Amino acid sequence: MPVFIWKGEDRKGTTQKGEIEAPHERAVRAQLGRMQIKPTKIKEKPKDLFENVSFMQPKVQTAEVVVFARQFATMIDAGLPLIQSLDILYSQQENKTFKKTLKEIKDSVEQGSTLADALGKYPNIFDDLFVNMVAAGEVGGILDTILDRLSGYMEKAMKLKKQVKGAMTYPIIVLVIAALVVGVILVFVIPVFQKMFADFGGALPAPTQIVVGISNFVKGNIHYIIGAVVVFVFAFKRFYSTEKGRVLVDDIMLKLPVFGSLLRKVAVAKFTRTMSTMISSGVPILEALDIVAKTAGNKTVEAAIYKVQSAITEGRTMADPMSESGVFPSMVCQMVAVGESTGALDAMLGKIADFYDDEVDAAVGNLTAMIEPFMMAFLGVTIGGLVVSMYLPIFKMASIVGG
Repeated sequence: MPVFIWKGEDRKGTTQKGEIEAPHERAVRAQLGRMQIKPTKIKEKPKDLFENVSFMQPKVQTAEVVVFARQFATMIDAGLPLIQSLDILYSQQENKTFKKTLKEIKDSVEQGSTLADALGKYPNIFDDLFVNMVAAGEVGGILDTILDRLSGYMEKAMKLKKQVKGAMTYPIIVLVIAALVVGVILVFVIPVFQKMFADFGGALPAPTQIVVGISNFVKGNIHYIIGAVVVFVFAFKRFYSTEKGRVLVDDIMLKLPVFGSLLRKVAVAKFTRTMSTMISSGVPILEALDIVAKTAGNKTVEAAIYKVQSAITEGRTMADPMSESGVFPSMVCQMVAVGESTGALDAMLGKIADFYDDEVDAAVGNLTAMIEPFMMAFLGVTIGGLVVSMYLPIFKMASIVGG
């Protein structure tokens, strides 16, 4: 169905504009008439040439889903019907992909589908957690509360992800820049010095000979070195995409000296926050554990959660298998045990999540403070060593001339 862009004046003479999806222009004029708007301009919106090319369309960001959930919750809480709320959210959406999705969701709901089923058709935008919580909200008649909880949960999850990404990105960028600088020095700068030293004659100091040898090797094999790096990255991605590779790498990541502790705290914060949100929203604990395991992001943590789920089906508590897994700290297991015994598991999990959010904040800050001097020392020794090695023959020649 075509989309028409319109412009007109309302009863107060204020200029209004917008878009309406309709079969023809007469239908647009009729709808504007019902809205008591006098149209001054109506034209069909040009079609997007890349509309059916998926990779050319904008992706729906998590922040956009958060805004959608919060606005949706506000509208439902204010008493607006579900269809009308979806229509408003669709009409004001700027992201083309999300706009199209919301239109299709609205159509599905109008045809009798539940909101959860309609959302479930778009797993790339609305994950299992979102869909299952909406389903629980529809059954319990607390959809506005559920959507509000979802938006709060997603905001905290985004903050956590941003912190970890920032902590990981900084050292990677520094190392890449250092590698590029060293590569430029070895391939372009040192050969100039080498030619100059050859013209003067005489034996070069040992450090200079080592650096020149490295320069000759890199310059003569630069294509092989780049090819080896590309092959290694490709091979690692292929290996990590396999089940065995993912399990091995994820297990090693959790055991790393500094980053492992941070990743473990992030995993605990994510697990407890998600479980707290789902249990408090009425999602059954076994179903919640299944969803949390799928979204864990680490195979070792995922396996531990599935073991907890299996133990609960056998009649055991949640705390004991968590303790046996070795993934969750003892304090977390003890607090979960207290939550189970008092019947306030969701509240206890929420407190653990808040605590570990603060722990992640502190860990990221400590990691950054520790990495900065290490990186500065690494750059100083590496690049400074190359520069000093190249200047040693010059100092030697200067002392001979001076003597």
